[in-house]
Amino acid sequence: MMAATVVARVLAGTRRAPALWQMRWLPLVLVLVTVAAASEQQVPLVLWSSDRDLWAPAADTHEGHITSDMQLSTYLDSALELGPRNVLLFLQDKLSIEDFTAYGGVFGNKQDSAFSNLENALDLAPSSLVLPAVDWYAVSTLTAYLQEKLGASPLHVDLATLRELKLNASLPALLLIHLPYTASSGLMAPKEVLMGNDEVIGQVLSMLKSEDVPYTAALTAVRPSRVARDVAMVAGGLGRQLLQRQSVSAVIHPPVSYNDTAPRILFWAQNFSVTYKEHYEDLTSLTFGVQDLNLTGSFWNDSVARLALTYEQLFGTTVTFKFILTNRFYPVSARHWFTMERLEIHSNGSITAFNASQVTGPSIYSFRCEHVSGANKDGDLLVPGTQPSPWQITFQDFQIQAFNVTGEQFSYASDCAGFFSPGIWMGLLTSLFMLFIFTYGLHMILSLKTMDRFDDHKGPTISLTQIV
Repeated sequence: MMAATVVARVLAGTRRAPALWQMRWLPLVLVLVTVAAASEQQVPLVLWSSDRDLWAPAADTHEGHITSDMQLSTYLDSALELGPRNVLLFLQDKLSIEDFTAYGGVFGNKQDSAFSNLENALDLAPSSLVLPAVDWYAVSTLTAYLQEKLGASPLHVDLATLRELKLNASLPALLLIHLPYTASSGLMAPKEVLMGNDEVIGQVLSMLKSEDVPYTAALTAVRPSRVARDVAMVAGGLGRQLLQRQSVSAVIHPPVSYNDTAPRILFWAQNFSVTYKEHYEDLTSLTFGVQDLNLTGSFWNDSVARLALTYEQLFGTTVTFKFILTNRFYPVSARHWFTMERLEIHSNGSITAFNASQVTGPSIYSFRCEHVSGANKDGDLLVPGTQPSPWQITFQDFQIQAFNVTGEQFSYASDCAGFFSPGIWMGLLTSLFMLFIFTYGLHMILSLKTMDRFDDHKGPTISLTQIV
């Protein structure tokens, strides 16, 4: 009998789930999914290992149950003590239980599933555990928790780096593999990105299998990819309870603001992280909402702006990040445009520069982009000046404005996403081609002329010298 798929197991929330068509609550599957993810701070967590009997069936992970940090540590303690010392953490930018429902082939179309490698890994794994909804706080501390338990610093790797590593079953290792939810260009559909992430998972597991290395793997996300509305299940359908309170929205910190006589530069990001060689640091909590943030070295005038962020004891030294922007007038467009010339990292007397000239827009606007990175990939907005660069910077939901700032709020944003997607271009070109065929055919039909003279068998034969 084929093992239960990851989708059914995520929805059921147990280690071994019954077949999807045997679930009596199948007509309400979407309702249960919505309720399970009703909070904005819940993400799924999938665990599997090459060792046996690491997790008992989670009796209390019923539909709608939210796993707390204490419960998660209970599940992980036994696995880390008895299981392999090599731990893989696949950390996706965004992931929700709805992604498994929408793209996991729940409705019989298994060939279209975006999680084929993950399903296969769970089916073949001797031990596995699926937690549909884990509290965001527990996931946010997962890396630090694993580091403390294993006694090993997290190592950020990709496929190329992993091929060069030689893992030892007796030595602990914590490998972090980041999987983006959406492409930086914003042109790829979520299903295509999820399939690409699933392919990365399959390649990583194939490498470990070929080297016969025991491991424990976990797949989770930094934040949910979808926000479910606050709904309640009532008899006869869905509806809001009269005394139901609105869910508390996530706390959004104010942007970093540089002021001299008035606010001059605004900078904000949902996530701000930096990697130096093999060391990773999340600077979000150290940057936004911090009253005593060191902005020494910041500067502003009508044509040049510089925002300097200094962090003490970052990677054991003082590190300064400088955003340098210019404002110029272009006669062709008859308006001022700003450009972020470069992003500099000052550390230990050395300067590492990233070209950021693609961060540009009218000076009366701010600039916003869902994903800004310096990972040296096609489409990245930050291009390192030296190759390879020991520094990697990643911004999620990045926004900056250095000119024409009014108060503590950004102006209208010039987004990095292009207006015309490949689908739009294909539709336009196809429509123009069909219009050309229609116009040509109509022209040919209108050009047809009938004969205005006819042969009379009693008279002389008509001689036609020209038909048209």
